[in-house]
Amino acid sequence: MTPRGTAEAPAEVAERLAVRLRTVPGIRRVDVRPNGFLVIGVATPGEIVEDVLAAPVAASTPAEGSAAPWPDFPRTWDNPGFAVRYAYVRAGAVQRWARDLGVPAGAAAGVAAGAAVRPELLDGPFDRAVLRVLAELPSRRDSRDPGWAAYLERLAEVYHAAVERASPIPRGDEPPTEVHAARVRMGEAVRRVLGEGLAELGVAPPGKI
Repeated sequence: MTPRGTAEAPAEVAERLAVRLRTVPGIRRVDVRPNGFLVIGVATPGEIVEDVLAAPVAASTPAEGSAAPWPDFPRTWDNPGFAVRYAYVRAGAVQRWARDLGVPAGAAAGVAAGAAVRPELLDGPFDRAVLRVLAELPSRRDSRDPGWAAYLERLAEVYHAAVERASPIPRGDEPPTEVHAARVRMGEAVRRVLGEGLAELGVAPPGKI
């Protein structure tokens, strides 16, 4: 026990909190690190997509005189600003291609009622990499120093990898599936977050590249 009048050790406080969190529906596991940090695993990570899309877009308040943290050129992968802007444009293009290829749109998007996107299908390693970065959004918004530039770079990096390695649209003769629909929906959330972050940095989200 901690003597009266002294502060509890971080790990002890974290363990008490972990006990409570383990009873919350949707929480699969909670591990306590020695430094008091909690590692929380949720049953359906893909649900973060709907949380992102359901939340109101935060009002952008870029600092007066703020400038883009990256140059517009060169438009190559060596320029992280290009990767971020291209990810924003690419996510929008994926939505258009998906419609053209017959990927079922989710009821949550306001179309094709009865074809709701299933977040549990976002279970592949590349999908989960995107979800992990998306899950940081609430704490980024609440932080005094959200570090938007570095965050957007990470989100763009994992999204590009997901599009290349776990395609949200059918390839070749592949039929459209619910997995494709879930990935398109995830891309919609990525685009929303990238647009918000760019606006916070005083950068106009591009219409095309």
